[in-house]
Amino acid sequence: MTTETEALTIDELAARAGVTVRTVRFYGTKGLLPPPVLGPRRVGRYGREHLARLELIEELQSRGMTLAAIERYLAQLPPDLSVRDLAVQRAVVASWAPNTVETVSRAELERRAGRALGEEELKRLAAMDVVERAGEPDGDLFKVDAGLLRLGVELLDVPLSHESVLAARAVLTEHSRAAARELSRLLRDAVADKDPHDRRSLSARMHPLVVQALLTTFQRSLKEELREWLDEDG
Repeated sequence: MTTETEALTIDELAARAGVTVRTVRFYGTKGLLPPPVLGPRRVGRYGREHLARLELIEELQSRGMTLAAIERYLAQLPPDLSVRDLAVQRAVVASWAPNTVETVSRAELERRAGRALGEEELKRLAAMDVVERAGEPDGDLFKVDAGLLRLGVELLDVPLSHESVLAARAVLTEHSRAAARELSRLLRDAVADKDPHDRRSLSARMHPLVVQALLTTFQRSLKEELREWLDEDG
């Protein structure tokens, strides 16, 4: 596992993730977190992938998953997931919850992001529906989608213009809503003969499965499109 240029002590990692050092060590002994890279004087150093994996574990736990279930979930993931891939996984898990939006100060937003955020970066995060100013236009309170924040911050380093981000959001919103409508119709038809309690129970169980299926299908389709595009340029 690479540290991707960032080297955190266990205390810094715990502070960034909002957990205790004891929790980090516990996850390490359970094999949920890879061991740190040993630096000078054999001091363990953790990278951005450790942080992203730790945040995913905490997200899974907040959704009520047991430690055994979290171990099974992580075991099925590819071993070489990047920071961005882990952030996508966390966003998928966060989508299981009805509401992940919180109101935080700018200082808290930057603490969670792990970096200072300029006005242009805040605009890009707003274009991705990750943050929104609460109250005054130049105020220091923000509504933040906690499940999408890490992914949004990772995307800040992708060289896309503000206009491109807005256009990409419009495309994703249009097609994801269309897919959601069709899937909802199919599910309604499939459970039409069941009683209301069973319909709600099935819906709750199907939600994460459908989201994961959509993510997997989209990733494969995008990979094919990119491969064709690169082959044309080659």
